[in-house]
Amino acid sequence: MSRLTAKDFHPEVLKLFDKYVHGLIPRRDFLKSAGKFALGAATAEGLLQALSPRFAEAQQVRDNDPRITARFVEFASPQGYGTARGYLVKPANAKGKLPTVLVIHENRGLNPHIEDIARRLALDGFIAFAPDALFPLGGYPGDEDKARELFPKLDQSKTREDFVAAAGLLKQLPEGNGKVGAVGFCYGGGIVNYLAIRLPDLAAGVPFYGSQPPAEDVAKIKAPLLIQYAENDERINAGWPKFEAALKAAGTRYEAHIYPGVQHGFNNDTTPRFDQSAAKLAWQRTVAFFNQHLRT
Repeated sequence: MSRLTAKDFHPEVLKLFDKYVHGLIPRRDFLKSAGKFALGAATAEGLLQALSPRFAEAQQVRDNDPRITARFVEFASPQGYGTARGYLVKPANAKGKLPTVLVIHENRGLNPHIEDIARRLALDGFIAFAPDALFPLGGYPGDEDKARELFPKLDQSKTREDFVAAAGLLKQLPEGNGKVGAVGFCYGGGIVNYLAIRLPDLAAGVPFYGSQPPAEDVAKIKAPLLIQYAENDERINAGWPKFEAALKAAGTRYEAHIYPGVQHGFNNDTTPRFDQSAAKLAWQRTVAFFNQHLRT
């Protein structure tokens, strides 16, 4: 059976799904509205299941791959929730100090997809660390719907401090070269933008379809940014013109790419919104950007 893509769904269903996964409408409203577009034997519930992640099918690097070492690490976050936890992945048998990358998840916590992203970065020669914002609430619950229900219960001021502490951990990591980059997706993209403002020593930031920071804070950004958006993402893209104007006014080093014809979440290869060609290009650019700014 061929893999479903965004083209297999009515555009309005994709918009409804985007609202649902970002907490803008409840499940029942998605099912009620999506039902209008269900054809033949399909049901609204079937549409939701078809759009939901399939982690095992998309996994690229096994957690016991001999080319990496991976473990969960707890770390202190005195300004945040006190103690935080993340997934630390390193290339096996690496020589010398390596650049480090903070990997920031979407609004579901540290799910298997983000763990896989961290392992992919390790294979590209980086030390990757993926914190779980949901750790104070018991951690990622193993279910995307339950994770979305938990996420609004977080105190975001404390959660942001947990990510700041995670960046500090990487900067002090003995095996690291002292340079820290950050990549994040959706919610995580917004956190990358936040960290770029908050941390003057952030060495590079790559926000994928992330919410933009306040324009008045953009002048605080010292890190070069690689900003990646999907063309069919009205909710996020609405903030781009103001953000771009602020970046230009501040003289911030940045490059931005809007990938034509793709959906929000196009890099996430666990769902039909994934676009293989756009994701491949975006990831090549991401790795090249980190190599340029974290290894020199």
